Order: sequence, then C-alpha cells, then structure tokens
Amino acid sequence: MTNRMSKAEFIALIAMMFATIAFSIDSMLPALPEIGAQLSPDDINRAQLILTSFVLGMGIGTFFTGPISDALGRKPVIFGGAVLYIAASAVAWASSSLELVLIARVVQGLGAAGPRVVAMAIIRDLYSGREMARIVSIAMMIFTLVPAIAPMLGAGVIALFGWRGIFVSFILFALIVVSWMGVRLPESLAAENRRPFRLPLMIADVQEMFAHPTVRLSIFVQTLCMGMLFTILTMVQPVYDVIYDRAESFPFWFGFVALMSGSASLLNAALVVRVGMRRMVTFAFGAQIAITSLVILLNMTNLPPNASFALFVFWQTMVFFMAGMTIGNLNAIAMEPMGHIAGMAASVIGAISTVLAAVIAAPIGLLFDGSIAPLTFGILTMCVLAFGLMLHMGRLEERLPA
Repeated sequence: MTNRMSKAEFIALIAMMFATIAFSIDSMLPALPEIGAQLSPDDINRAQLILTSFVLGMGIGTFFTGPISDALGRKPVIFGGAVLYIAASAVAWASSSLELVLIARVVQGLGAAGPRVVAMAIIRDLYSGREMARIVSIAMMIFTLVPAIAPMLGAGVIALFGWRGIFVSFILFALIVVSWMGVRLPESLAAENRRPFRLPLMIADVQEMFAHPTVRLSIFVQTLCMGMLFTILTMVQPVYDVIYDRAESFPFWFGFVALMSGSASLLNAALVVRVGMRRMVTFAFGAQIAITSLVILLNMTNLPPNASFALFVFWQTMVFFMAGMTIGNLNAIAMEPMGHIAGMAASVIGAISTVLAAVIAAPIGLLFDGSIAPLTFGILTMCVLAFGLMLHMGRLEERLPA
C-alpha cells in the first residue's frame, strides 16, 4: 500500500466511493412524490424514472470507466467522473422539467460509474483472494450506513430546502470524496502495468472473461442479486405507502432495516476467510429461499395489519442482509482470475449486472397491484435461479484443476 494511508483509512475511502451509488439513489426516495407533483402533475408515477435513469447512465458508464482506467490510471478516471457527476447535479438542481432532470440523472449515473468501478479495480490492484473479499466486506459494512441514513437525510434536506437541495448535497458529497482521494491515495496502477485503450484488446478481454466458467457464472448470479435489490428499491416506497399507510415514517423504517442488515458484511468479513466465498454465497441464497417461501405462506393466512407489516420489515431486512453476504463475494470470485485486466473486468462485471438487473426489475415493478405478492414471488424466483447457478459453480470447481 503506502505509508501515507493505513488499511483502515483505505477501507473507509473505498466505502465512501461505493456509497456514491447508494446516496445518489436512496436519498431521492422521499423526494419522488414532490418531484412528481411539481414536474409531472399529470402522471406523478413518472418520477420513478429518476431512479432508473440514474441506473441506466451508471450501467452505460460502467462499460468504459474500467478500460479507460487500465489505460490512464485509476485516479484520473475518478476525477473525470466526479466532474460529470457534479455538473449533472447542478443541471438537475436548475431544471424546470422532468425530462431535463432525467437527462441530468443519466449523466450523473455516467459520472458515478467512475468511483463504483475503479474502486473495485483499486482493491484488486492492492489485494487478492480471500483478503480481497474481506476488504470488500468491511467496506460494504461501512457503506451500509449510507443507505441507512440517506432517506432521512433526503427528507431533512427536502424539509429545509425543497427537493432541489438534494442535488446540492450530491455536489458536496462528491467534492469530499475526490478531495480525500486526491490528497491521500497514491495511484495504484503503475505506468508499466497499463494497457492501451483499444477496441480489439477490449473485445479480447471480454472473450477471456466469458470463456472462464467461474467468472461467467459469477456475473450471471450477481445480475440476479442486483435484480433483487433493484426490484425491492423500486417497489418499497409504494409498499409502505399504499399497503401499510406509513409513507411519513418510511425513511426511518428504511434506515432501521439498512442498519440491521449492515451486520451481514461484518459477519461475512469474519467468516469468508475460513469458509470461502462460494460457500458463503450459496448458503445465503439457500437461507433466503426458505425465508421468502415462509413469508409468502404466512401472507396467505390473512395476518393482522401490524403483524403483516412486521413480517414485511423482517423480510426486507433479510433481503438486504442477503445482499451484504453475496455481492462483495461475487465480485471477488469474478475478479480473482482477472487481476491482469482488473479495470476491464470490473467494468464488464458492473455493466452487465447493472443493466440486466434493471431490465429484470422494471417489469416486476410494473406488476405492483396493492399487495406484496409480485415483489416476494419475483425475488423468490431470482433467488432460486441464483442458488441453482451457485450449485453448478461448485460442481464446476470440483472438476477444474487447482
């Protein structure tokens, strides 16, 4: 590493880079009704596109940030992404139409792809194997604090400054992260290890990744896991509002759930070195299948409203807990054989899993019918598929040479 930055400070900085995505999405949740009423009064549901437009931009940007960082170094890409992110936030703040806000959110997503992808490549530059998984898990644990407080912060900013104030908070957050990184973190990719930004090389790298069965399966499983997260993020606010009539207290419940589920990353960090990444992921999906099946059965018994709400909060916590036990490990599984093309690998993994997850989540979100059935059945289906793919990965590993 370097004598300028301890491992603890490094993990904290990486967590802040990861948190750019969560902060950009979760803090917007309380603002959607107000934005819809002001900028799209004829169809307030269009305000939900503020979430998916950001994810779309992030997915597109993820294709390019990794290979560019392989060619130019990690820090220039993060600086460039921060400039895009800040500029787009300023445009969204000044926008008078929903369409312009959505365009700005796409560009904001493009900028946020920088820290999201390059942070993972920086970890791979400096660590490998189960120690890399441990670093990711600890960073994800700290990162969990951001979605825990983001909706409450968003609600507070709205109360003081209106929904436009949230975009000012994005600018301040980005300035803090890039200033910290610029002063404290040395460039992790030496000049002699950089790769030219050439299309034939990119195509060859992608072919190499998908030729590796473990990497290929890990990407597909991560897509399903991200699909579960995007599905619940898209539908959770209407569930609290329409089904349980708790729109006012939603930010606090969301924060409570995020804090409770944050212990997953801590547990994973403690166990992954001894148990292994694949076994941890497989167990997490198996447990989630059992929990979700039980929730579906209990909701068919006409539970009292308070009991039904408590059950939903428990289930939501378990879904987030599962994500904390799986996403970091799946990233580490896919990145482990790709250390020589870490930036490109991080881009391909992030882009495919993000874009396809959004494609999976969007139609499930449209099925919302005033019950949690579409949400629970959708997540159960994805979880079963992911569990099956992890079992297949285990059988493949038994046949592969060490």
